[in-house]
Amino acid sequence: MIRLPKFKQFIIWVLLGLFSSWIVSCSTSNVDSNSKQTSATGANIEFWTMQLQPQFTNYFQSLITTFESQNPSIKVKWVDVPWTAMENKILTAVSAKTPPDVVNLNPDFASQLAGRNAWLDLDGKVSEQVRSSYLPNIWKASTLNGKSFGIPWYLTTRLTIYNTDLLKQAGITKPPATYAELAQVAQQIKDKTGKYAFFATFVPQDSGEVLESFVQMGVTLVDGEGKAAFNTPQGKAAFQYWVDLYKKGLLPKEVLTQGHRQAIDLYQAGETAFLASGPEFLKTIANNAPKVAQASAIAPQLTGDTGKKNVAVMNVVIPRESKNPDAALKFALFLTNDENQLAFAKAANVLPSTTKALSDSYFKDVPATATTVEKARVISAQQLQQAEILKPSLKDLKLLQKAIYENLQAAMLGEKTVDKAVEDAAQQWNNR
Repeated sequence: MIRLPKFKQFIIWVLLGLFSSWIVSCSTSNVDSNSKQTSATGANIEFWTMQLQPQFTNYFQSLITTFESQNPSIKVKWVDVPWTAMENKILTAVSAKTPPDVVNLNPDFASQLAGRNAWLDLDGKVSEQVRSSYLPNIWKASTLNGKSFGIPWYLTTRLTIYNTDLLKQAGITKPPATYAELAQVAQQIKDKTGKYAFFATFVPQDSGEVLESFVQMGVTLVDGEGKAAFNTPQGKAAFQYWVDLYKKGLLPKEVLTQGHRQAIDLYQAGETAFLASGPEFLKTIANNAPKVAQASAIAPQLTGDTGKKNVAVMNVVIPRESKNPDAALKFALFLTNDENQLAFAKAANVLPSTTKALSDSYFKDVPATATTVEKARVISAQQLQQAEILKPSLKDLKLLQKAIYENLQAAMLGEKTVDKAVEDAAQQWNNR
C-alpha cells in the first residue's frame, strides 16, 4: 500500500494515480551484517504490498530482479493486495500462522498486532550501525513497549495548502501558522466570503488529525501507565477550541459524519480556503481542479503553542512466523536502503526515512522558477527535522481516538458540557 491513518486511507487514495512506472537502481548498502547468511540459502520469500499494481509494477519488478541478482539464493514473490482487504487478510494469515515474509503496513495498524507479538523482534537482528542510518524519531514510530517491530520506509508531513483567491477576497494577507490564528481567520473568511476556512473530520474511524492537534496544543494523551492524561486544563481547552468552532458555524456540519475525503472534495470545489495535506496531493488538485490548483499555494503545517509538527510513516514488518526471517530481513533492508529510498521518494513525491537520502540536494535546492510542488518538497523536508509521531504507540490507539471523538461530538452538539465530555472520554478509555 501506500500511506497511512484512515490517514492511511487518505494516503492510499492520494498516491494512486500519482505514480508512473520507473526503474530503480538499487544497492545493498544497508544489509545487516548480523543477519545469518546460511539460513537464507534457497529461501523463497513472499512480499505483500497494498494496491500498487499496475502503477508500481515496473518499479517492483526491477527492484526484485536487482535484489535476486545480488542474492541468487533468495527468490521474492510479490503479492499485491487491495487496500480494503489488507487488514483482514493479514489478520487471517497471522492467526493461521501462514503469513507472508515481508509486509508493507503503517505503524498505527502494525502496532495493534505488535501488541499480540505478531512481528519479529528486530532489536537483536538489526545492527546499531544499520539502525542509525534511519532517522531516530522515525524509527521510534515502529516500536512498542521499547521493542522494535518494523523498519521505516517512506514519510509524509502535512502542509497547509491554501486558496489565495479566497484569502484575497477575505482580506487575509498571509495564511495562519497556528490553530489560534486559524480560528481568527475562519471567522473572517466566513464573514467575507460565506465559505468555510477548512474541514476537519470527527469520525472516530477516520483521520487522526484532530487527535494530533491536541498534542500540538500541549495535551498529553496518556501517561506512562497508559491511563488517560488529558483530563487537564490543556485537554479541556483543546476540547473547547473545537466545540467553539462548531457552535459558531465555522465548521461544516458534515465534520461529524464525513471523513477526510470530504475535506479533499470541498477544497477542490473551491468551498474551503485551507487543506491540511501532504505535498503529493498538489498534483491531484492540478488534475481534478486546475483553476483551484492555479490559485493554490503552500505554507508550513499548522501547529499549536508547542510548535510540534506531525509526520506520517509507512513501514515494513516481518511476521514472527516467517519461515525465512533472515532472508526477509535482508530484503526489507534492501527495500528501505538509502539508494532505494531516494529513488522512491523522487518518483512518489514523498520523503525518505534515512538520513543520507534526506540530505540529498533534491530536498534542499529548488530553482528560482520552482513550481508549487517543488517548493512544497523543500518545506516538507525542512519540517521533517522537527517532526515527530504525535500519537502514542498503543495497540488500541483507535479506541482512544473513538473515546475522544465521540465525547467531543457530544459537546459540539450541546449534549454534554466540555468538562463532562472530557471526564467521560477519560473514563471510557480507562475502562476499555
